[in-house]
Amino acid sequence: MTISTSSRIVLIGATSGIGLAIARRAAESGAAVTIASRRPESIERALGQLPAGVVGRAVDASSSQAVAGFFDEIGEFDHFAYTAAENLTGFPMADYTVESAQQFFALRLFHMLDAVRLAVPHLTSHGSITLMSGTAAFKGGAGWTLGTAVSGAVVSAARSLAVELAPLRVNVVAPGVVRSPLWSQMSEEDREGMYASLSESLPLKRVGEPDDVAKAFLALMDQDYVTGTVSVVDGGTLIS
Repeated sequence: MTISTSSRIVLIGATSGIGLAIARRAAESGAAVTIASRRPESIERALGQLPAGVVGRAVDASSSQAVAGFFDEIGEFDHFAYTAAENLTGFPMADYTVESAQQFFALRLFHMLDAVRLAVPHLTSHGSITLMSGTAAFKGGAGWTLGTAVSGAVVSAARSLAVELAPLRVNVVAPGVVRSPLWSQMSEEDREGMYASLSESLPLKRVGEPDDVAKAFLALMDQDYVTGTVSVVDGGTLIS
């Protein structure tokens, strides 16, 4: 189902960065948009930056009961996107523990799959699910073993889900480095230095902006003959 004024779009993890940009673009397209995130204050702040008519709900994505209740309250909808994630940091293998890996994977993969499971009964048969991975799925680096593992897992899961859940469409967006709050654990100096260094190495000479990624999410929702695919939005990261 293509995006129109009759479309109903639900987003989990949509109060800042990429998720907020998706919500803004979806609302500007005329769709009815509902956003969800864990903190009520984040919802309130996001709604203040979005077009009138967007609905916000505080939902803990790590709670199956809370997510199920959220979907029950909404009822039927057409498109679902999940962008919830915690801040990104490098993770050297020397610091690896099973517990830290479980925590890293929890919101990005385990709870994402649970949200998909709970969303499916509420999605119209011509609807879509769009998940977020990253270029780390295709290009590793020192200190990013967990990042590459979870990014690859999201891509692989989506390809299986696209078959299992058909005719629902399931796709993935894989951004490169984007200016977003996901990097907020870094100091401003280190963060801006990373952006500048990467910009020089990329064919397009800049890192991504949240709206660059939002365009890909909306395109995958709108394109009703695409499923099981990955839209890479990386400014040329994978060829540089």
